[in-house]
Amino acid sequence: MSTFQTALSGLQAASTDLQVMGNNIANANTVGFKQSNAQFADAYASAIAGTSPQYGQIGIGTSVQTVAQQFSQGNIQTSANPLDIAINGQGFFQFNYDGATVYGRNGQFQIDK
Repeated sequence: MSTFQTALSGLQAASTDLQVMGNNIANANTVGFKQSNAQFADAYASAIAGTSPQYGQIGIGTSVQTVAQQFSQGNIQTSANPLDIAINGQGFFQFNYDGATVYGRNGQFQIDK
């Protein structure tokens, strides 16, 4: 792997991290939103473990291993709506949406009309 490709792998990983952070910032005020974090893996560890085509090589860059959603408890805020509900701890609300069961943490409920 060339030096250029090694540097490029770092730039691509940083770009993904910026996209994830931008998404977190854009949704900071979205009720029930759970932030995500990019988790990185160095290509060296993959090469040593034998899970990379560059087995045994060192200094061959980095990659985004996964983008993981964080399910830690967010802030609970009071509201004037008596139908608003918050989940304190783990769990999800279960909804029926177009015949499918979906899950979410947004507890801003209202009565169907």
